Amino acid sequence: MMNQFLNFGGGYANGMFFGGMGIWVLILMVWSLVWKGLALWKAAHEGSKVWFVVLLVLNTVGILDILYLYVFSGKKELETEKKDQSNS
Repeated sequence: MMNQFLNFGGGYANGMFFGGMGIWVLILMVWSLVWKGLALWKAAHEGSKVWFVVLLVLNTVGILDILYLYVFSGKKELETEKKDQSNS
């Protein structure tokens, strides 16, 4: 009985996860988790509720998270600096 459970799918599923592809899936999961955590933290810190929900729901393997961190969230900081300089 236990042997049949372990060989579900002819052993293909077990071989994929614990075999050669498993390490790449694990690396991809860690990569995505790190970038998602950073982006969610920054969106929450800036009070951007829409970006927080979008980043939380969509899983783009870190691509959208990286874009948010380096492209979209930086625009607010630049606008604030420009306003401060023009008021001086």
